[in-house]
Amino acid sequence: MDACKDWTQLKVTVPLSQLDALVAVMSMLNNNLMIEDYSDIDLKTCYGDLIDESILNADKTVASVSVFLPAERPYSDAIAFLNERMSAEQIEGKIELIGVNEEDWANSWKAYYKPLHIGRRMVIVPAWESYDPQPDEIIVCMDPGMAFGTGSHETTRLVIELLEELVTPGMRVADVGCGSGILAICAAKLGAAECKAYDIDPVAVRVARENISDSGMTNVSCDVSDLLKGVDLAGGQYDLICANIVADIIIRMAPDVGRYMKDDAILLASGIITERAEEVIEALNTSHLKVVRRLDDNGWCALVVQKA
Repeated sequence: MDACKDWTQLKVTVPLSQLDALVAVMSMLNNNLMIEDYSDIDLKTCYGDLIDESILNADKTVASVSVFLPAERPYSDAIAFLNERMSAEQIEGKIELIGVNEEDWANSWKAYYKPLHIGRRMVIVPAWESYDPQPDEIIVCMDPGMAFGTGSHETTRLVIELLEELVTPGMRVADVGCGSGILAICAAKLGAAECKAYDIDPVAVRVARENISDSGMTNVSCDVSDLLKGVDLAGGQYDLICANIVADIIIRMAPDVGRYMKDDAILLASGIITERAEEVIEALNTSHLKVVRRLDDNGWCALVVQKA
């Protein structure tokens, strides 16, 4: 491991009973995990006297998992990703950044967040940056705060590329697990007539509403919803649904999501690590949904899904 100044340790501590769930979520950031679990230490062995006092005194009811991120890589997406995924999985944990001054958390990452070109025309611009658009470019200004979705993560980028290709004027779009609201805003900028964004996390909903207001898009709204439970069907079924979440949640949604889709509608399912893709595809097939296209990027994949 390089010197501390070259790496940022992202550590999450949870009740021992939630360790396995946390490991599953943390492995989506990096497969090289450091796990601290002292619950099974046996002090009655002949080596008991050799165990460090700090371990002897450690809280045996909790466990921690750490990943090490390169210091030059912005860690805001990683933290926001964990906040969203832990909330969805009902994991109650404490997130710490080690090697970073806590008072710098809120703003230091902004230095790494620059205008990002996605697809042919989309440009995601930080709210605090100035940018001179080129002809035909579509500008989306974002301040993600502590909500997942700056456009830099592979999962978000894949969906934005697909939205640019698939959104047509007049579409009714829903984004389930919206984070910062970036996908709903992009869909509206691309010509969707109405975009409904939802997230289980009230913090994400607040951030998304601020971004929607700042975008000037009056046809986008955001509300709290536990997956599909609060999704509005009063205006009819949707032409396109985004679900940039995780494999387990998409599998859980699969039996119900078809009810929210028009016959020719599209579901964009993302946030899926490559190793879980076939499992997700099988769950979709079982629910009479077929994958018509798959995009892969750096260990993540996005699926274009239609009714079978």
